[in-house]
Amino acid sequence: MTGYRLRRATVGALTAVAMSAGICGSTGAPAAAAPRDVPLKLEVATKNITAENWDGDTAVPLNLYAVAGRRPFEIRAYRTSYDRPISAWQVKPGADRRIPEASVPTFDGLRRFFTVRVVDGGGKQVLERRLDFCPGASEQVRRRPDAPATSPYPVGCAANPYTIGAVWGIERGFAVRAVDYLETKLKPGSYKITTTVAKGYRDLFEIPAADATSTVNLKVIKGVEGKDRARRPVRTAPEDQPAPVRPTGRAMITKPIGPLPDLRSLPAWGIMIDRGRYLDFSATVWNAGPSPLVVDGFRQDQNDDLMDAYQYFFNRSGKQIGHRRVGTMEWDARDGHEHWHFTDFARYRLLDEDKKVVVRSQKEAFCLANTDAIDYTIKGANWKPENTDLHTACGDRSSIAIREVLASGSGDTYVQSLPGQSFDLKGLKNGVYYIEVTANPERRLVETSTGNNTTYRKVTIGGTNGHRTVTVAKIGVITEPPPDGHEH
Repeated sequence: MTGYRLRRATVGALTAVAMSAGICGSTGAPAAAAPRDVPLKLEVATKNITAENWDGDTAVPLNLYAVAGRRPFEIRAYRTSYDRPISAWQVKPGADRRIPEASVPTFDGLRRFFTVRVVDGGGKQVLERRLDFCPGASEQVRRRPDAPATSPYPVGCAANPYTIGAVWGIERGFAVRAVDYLETKLKPGSYKITTTVAKGYRDLFEIPAADATSTVNLKVIKGVEGKDRARRPVRTAPEDQPAPVRPTGRAMITKPIGPLPDLRSLPAWGIMIDRGRYLDFSATVWNAGPSPLVVDGFRQDQNDDLMDAYQYFFNRSGKQIGHRRVGTMEWDARDGHEHWHFTDFARYRLLDEDKKVVVRSQKEAFCLANTDAIDYTIKGANWKPENTDLHTACGDRSSIAIREVLASGSGDTYVQSLPGQSFDLKGLKNGVYYIEVTANPERRLVETSTGNNTTYRKVTIGGTNGHRTVTVAKIGVITEPPPDGHEH
């Protein structure tokens, strides 16, 4: 599939996975005090649940919720560089509370937050799991009538290995789905499942023990052939709307006064050898803000396959103050695409050890979408961006105008995995190379700075023609997940 796109994580903990044993260390129990607000409480939708066993696998619909008290439960996490561990803290009135580094080794959430124990009908423990917790989990709902109308907090926890900052939160009086399905091998029978917040976190966040545990009764039955298995919902974000008509009046010639976007590239990642010959990789360009990148396309009268593209500018109050022509959008009719691409967003090249170009990616046009949360701690970050999937972001053949947006704090990731887009290594000698990722290569888009638009990822190519290998230089303390089907 050409131009495969990574999708923003749409759920926080839909399928809980086993973690190694052990919990975060306690910071000491709080001193006795007058009755206070419960910062976080565990609740379940129902005390009695039924799950089906299919071919030895049982997905238990635990439906565990974490409910915030009278104040929002908010955590921020940030890394100053890729050489440093993540720093995280709970935002609290008066003074923020530091969270131990071991609790947030990645931007995937709070490590080993829950302990889940399952006992059978005879009282024998048959399963124990340690589960992570994403406070920005998928389902954000009011738990009590006096809660605010909406939650401002982001949905999901970061999936990009080079994320810089994150905000996780539960609005006061809101509940988030902390654990949805628990994947197990439980056989048909009756069980009792108890989920408890690990003691280190109970002490850290001052959660009373009675509010930090939840128990449900489980009945596992054999799945019935021909009956559909439970399907999990997939979120689709609202759609940004283009300007109703092509802009009129004089376009801005000088650099606009006011906030602008700041496009930056992350190091190439997910690097692998494909079919013994091609170097595949993922590339992310993100917007460090403080203003969103907004580009509208307007169908040309003389060419059905082209739109004129205009960048729009806004003041600090969000009022539109101008526009500028920045190129074109073109219709991509290839199978699996069939949407509009902006033609001057990014460029990918393979450089030799002297940083001279040896291979150019033929990927030249892009559908802008907010696929990855990169840094939601920056000024102007949009915690709930729209246009997070290709259909809403990039229109279809019948579109007369479209709007493509890269929100402040979000990134757009493409996987280069087909010949022409990935790098063909045929004929290249073994040695050191660099994958260059450049945002806004033609400088048509107006942004705060172009000095941070390019990154280089060092790789070493080995092997023989048709049987190439790649060794990727590690960046700081980052551990990347291995790409599917990778060859080394």
